[in-house]
Amino acid sequence: MDILSTLFSQQSRKIGLIVPDVVITEKHSDTLEITEHPVEKDASVADHAFKRPPELVMEVGFSGGGSLLDLLDTSSIGLSLGLSPKEVYQQLIDLQESRVPFDVVTGKRLYTNMLIRVLDVTTDRTSENVLMATLTLRGVIISSTQTISVADKADMSQGVSTSVVQNSGVKSTKPTASQSILSKLSDLF
Repeated sequence: MDILSTLFSQQSRKIGLIVPDVVITEKHSDTLEITEHPVEKDASVADHAFKRPPELVMEVGFSGGGSLLDLLDTSSIGLSLGLSPKEVYQQLIDLQESRVPFDVVTGKRLYTNMLIRVLDVTTDRTSENVLMATLTLRGVIISSTQTISVADKADMSQGVSTSVVQNSGVKSTKPTASQSILSKLSDLF
């Protein structure tokens, strides 16, 4: 890979609108949940398995923004090299708390409708002036519903057969005894 591809591919990764300075690892997880009960031979196995939402674990780093000049703190007047680790951390917290699904672009795939499930940040002596975060992101399955209006039962030509299902109580079958015609006649008299 040439140097230009390397430089431009680093900026292709995004978490919503937040662009990390470095992505250390990306762990992609796609899981198919399979039921444990037996499946009848020649039956559709699709009825016994469903896909879980995708999960993505990213280790990312953000460099510390700072003053433009070494001898004067220009960040206090609004001139800096970028956001501070504290500001980026707050952006990630705000993104998680908003609970609004967003897109994530990785080196392997584009994810849609993702949320931050876990946001882990560890600060030690080597990462005091940068933000190193591990994000666990999970997809949200979004469905749509619709309301269908039906005609009133009185307006239907065959209201009984086309009406909505109603609870009419518990039904049980009544056994019929095999009786001869003569025994039925004797019961009448």
